[in-house]
Amino acid sequence: MDTKKLDTGSRDAISWLPDEVLSKILSLIPTKQAASTSVLAKKWRTIFRLVDNLDFDDSVLLQPEEGKQERDEIRESFRNFVDRTLALQCASPLKKFSLKYHIHDDDNEWAHVVRWLSNTLDRGVFEVNLSIRTCFNALLPSEFFTSKTLVKLRLGTQISLVQIPPDVSLPALKILIFESIWIRPDDLCYVLLPGCPVLEEFFVYHDGFEGWPYRISSQTIKRLLVQYDDFEIGNTSVMSIDAPNLLFLDYSHYAMSEYPHIHLESLVEARLDIQYTKTIDRPDITGLIIGISNVETLRLSPDSVHVIHRCVRRRLLLPVFKNLVTLSFGSKNRQGWKLLPKLIEQSPKLEILIIQGLDSYTGDVTMPPFQVKMLRVHGYGGTSNELERLLKFIGESECGEVVLVEATEAVVDDTMYCKPKGFYT
Repeated sequence: MDTKKLDTGSRDAISWLPDEVLSKILSLIPTKQAASTSVLAKKWRTIFRLVDNLDFDDSVLLQPEEGKQERDEIRESFRNFVDRTLALQCASPLKKFSLKYHIHDDDNEWAHVVRWLSNTLDRGVFEVNLSIRTCFNALLPSEFFTSKTLVKLRLGTQISLVQIPPDVSLPALKILIFESIWIRPDDLCYVLLPGCPVLEEFFVYHDGFEGWPYRISSQTIKRLLVQYDDFEIGNTSVMSIDAPNLLFLDYSHYAMSEYPHIHLESLVEARLDIQYTKTIDRPDITGLIIGISNVETLRLSPDSVHVIHRCVRRRLLLPVFKNLVTLSFGSKNRQGWKLLPKLIEQSPKLEILIIQGLDSYTGDVTMPPFQVKMLRVHGYGGTSNELERLLKFIGESECGEVVLVEATEAVVDDTMYCKPKGFYT
């Protein structure tokens, strides 16, 4: 071996790497550590300017002692660090900017956020992850709504968006994520979403924060996730979804009093996790069920089965699911199993039936003879009682293949209703 090639003299081996490689390495480590390299030598200050991923988190970046996170000097230190870091970058191009910041009742603190956002937007940023906790209305900089480069935007948490400019133009935005964001329905449906002509994914999540939208309208989105949790809704609440090009819907919410406008003509897969709320005694989910009736894959949580079954008892007429090939079904009680025969009868093309456990199946529900190419039973433990339930369930039906999945097995493709990991949880 030629030892001369390994001799780097007094210089460390990593310094011989090209600047572009070093900058990629710095982009993969926490911003605090990446910025600290700039004090090593002039070369590293130049390299840090090439870092295209900045991530600031006031809860962990400074690692304050317990009870000190509210001290003014700690918060001022964090703001100064962000300012110094952005200054070191010298307005170099930026791909991703993430900010997690808890603002108190101070407009001056929000002014810092506006300045930081303006800086990143001027640098042609592709992705922005903004998680701000605040108790006042947030006025985002106007250039936030006219970025030509922004591809992914994540806004949270507990922010009230007001004064959306009428000339919204985000021509490159493909992914929009709202986490506990309050926005007027008209601003969303008639200003913001129409200003995103290539938007493909829209995600709305509310946790412990009552907020809109209860009306979603977009001609371009293909994936929609709506997950509302932990707050009471009014007894006349309605939900409308107008998305004619939508392919995938994941809807987790309380059963509303009405679903008046559900237009999902292109829908291929739907996942429903609907629950009862005390404030709406007699929800009407007719519009939602009819709106998703052309799906090829339908996944129903046990809570959804319970709600749909109760609505059927109150004269909800199940539509024909003319394209349904795969049905995932689970029930917590014997009443919910009464819905399955009705769904099977309304699904002439059903090929794959996925059962989320048979613990509550008692065999007193008469299953219609049906033929499926595959029956998958999840949560199977191999006991004699479970085998007896399975044989009762199949009855006279014909199954091309029966797959028994143990409760301990991880089934990634059938994981349903996983709530997103919020910035502040």
